[in-house]
Amino acid sequence: MNYEQALDYIHGTYKFGSKLGLGNINYLLHLMENPHKGLKVIHVAGTNGKGSTCAYISSVLIEQGYRVGLYTSPYLEEFTERIRVNGVNIPKEELAEITAYTKEKVELMLSHGKNHPTEFEVVTAIGFEYFKRKKVDYLVLEVGLGGRGDSTNVIDDPLVSVITPIDYDHVDYLGDTLGKIAFEKAGIIKNNCPVVTYPQKEEAMEVIEGVSRELKAPVTIAPIAMAEIVSYDDSGQCFHVSYGEERIENMKISMLGEHQIQNATVALTALYILESVHQITISKEALYKGFMNANWPGRLEVIRRSPTIIIDGAHNVHGMQALSRTIKTLYSEKNIVLVIGILGDKNVEGMLREIVPLAKRIVLTKPNNPRAMDLDMLAEKVSVYGKTTIKAEPIPSAVNEALNSSSIDDVIVFCGSLYMIGDVRSLLKEQNR
Repeated sequence: MNYEQALDYIHGTYKFGSKLGLGNINYLLHLMENPHKGLKVIHVAGTNGKGSTCAYISSVLIEQGYRVGLYTSPYLEEFTERIRVNGVNIPKEELAEITAYTKEKVELMLSHGKNHPTEFEVVTAIGFEYFKRKKVDYLVLEVGLGGRGDSTNVIDDPLVSVITPIDYDHVDYLGDTLGKIAFEKAGIIKNNCPVVTYPQKEEAMEVIEGVSRELKAPVTIAPIAMAEIVSYDDSGQCFHVSYGEERIENMKISMLGEHQIQNATVALTALYILESVHQITISKEALYKGFMNANWPGRLEVIRRSPTIIIDGAHNVHGMQALSRTIKTLYSEKNIVLVIGILGDKNVEGMLREIVPLAKRIVLTKPNNPRAMDLDMLAEKVSVYGKTTIKAEPIPSAVNEALNSSSIDDVIVFCGSLYMIGDVRSLLKEQNR
């Protein structure tokens, strides 16, 4: 099996849907001799900020000299981004070899009368096998969907369970109240294992604290209110924060948005737990270097100047609010050209309400995903704002439209779907060569 055949096999399992529950993945991993057992895991769930929080934690541990696995989803440009060790994507030939091995076990599983695993279950199994083979010291493991029934939740003894901000998303799967969604996210909390959480809204916080009490899992709430912004421009930001018994001065991060200081504070708190509870060595030098070097492509990423071009993966109301705050802070005097494409199963009206009023001109496009909202329908929803709007698909046409209609002083913002901005990022990088 070569790389292309491996991807064909993996993506071919998409037809088996997305099913929450651990029966399938546990059976598959059992046939693979449980590669996840013995991994030292930092498990991260939440609605927003999961990837950035994982990036901060991973970057610091790498700077300290550890071998660190990172499992995330979805990918922006290359499938191999999802499975990394020390910042390096899984090599294509190794992905192919492990996929062939996993496929053999799936076929054995089917011969036992079991259901076919879903795409995410297959990818998660491949990831665990790779991290086992690479003998990682630590694995930073991002939940795919929810927590309780997510394939990553086969981990029963994480070093720390981290819960980033919870908001409404995937309500068909996770529930239509913050309490229900929080209950699913809190599924990653395990007996006697420490928990770090963003200070959630009351309804969600009550659920997390209740589950933690039941499982005797000590909870630390990240001290978001203690973070003080020192400086902030579109090249990065600097802040002070107190956490645990520590005080950090002039912590610099390159990721933009006030929410990234919040994500960094959650990550700092998790690292403090790794130090104080598990006696994992983390020097001040590794902290500062790790946070400065951490990056998470496609999240408020400035990828070109003159005109300034920003891509952001905001794909729900909470994400759009964060993007909107950053635009108001950094670019209030600029003309904003908004390029937006959204999946139809999102809270489209709520997302548009946050971002469309900031734009002078709008280009509507369609993410390369079967769930993408029809352009005519999206245009109808945008029309109530009375903005100059044009429809352009496929995505390369939308990119050209935005570039050709902008001056060097404008700010072009691509947002609405990770599926869209991954394509945009690839196109713009190719143009820059």
